[in-house]
Amino acid sequence: MAKVAATIFEIHPIGVVVSPYTKPEDVPIQASRSTACGKLMIFDEYAEGLKDLEGFSHITILYRFHLSSDEPLLVKPFLDDAPRGVFATRSPSRPNRIGVSTVKLISRHENVLEVEGLDVLDGTPLLDIKPYVPQFDNRAATSIGWLKKRLKAKPSYKDRGV
Repeated sequence: MAKVAATIFEIHPIGVVVSPYTKPEDVPIQASRSTACGKLMIFDEYAEGLKDLEGFSHITILYRFHLSSDEPLLVKPFLDDAPRGVFATRSPSRPNRIGVSTVKLISRHENVLEVEGLDVLDGTPLLDIKPYVPQFDNRAATSIGWLKKRLKAKPSYKDRGV
């Protein structure tokens, strides 16, 4: 296996999320279960990059879990009592604290995107935006690991930790 040199790099936010959620415990666990509306306020220097985005119904956003302070490699997800590897969960406590959600794009006004389906805290740094393209992004999962037994119970997606 080839060795990869550790590289330190900087990521600069392109904007900030305006959300109705001000406390972590109020945020729904998954964007697909959220109906919350909010805004993505894109910084002026990145506004030109929004050209043609309004033609897409959904966008995928990457953001920084700015309030997560721990980075455990084992976490206890809300759907299980056993510790799981962080990469086998959707926990916000991650080594690089990067989150991803797909939200509905309602409208664009200059450098402000109105969205629906947010599961992100107010004031969260926005790192990137990509258009959601079903032909590229939608895949039928054939295996969902340890979650297979747990998802049959239809949990509340407002619970924490997956």
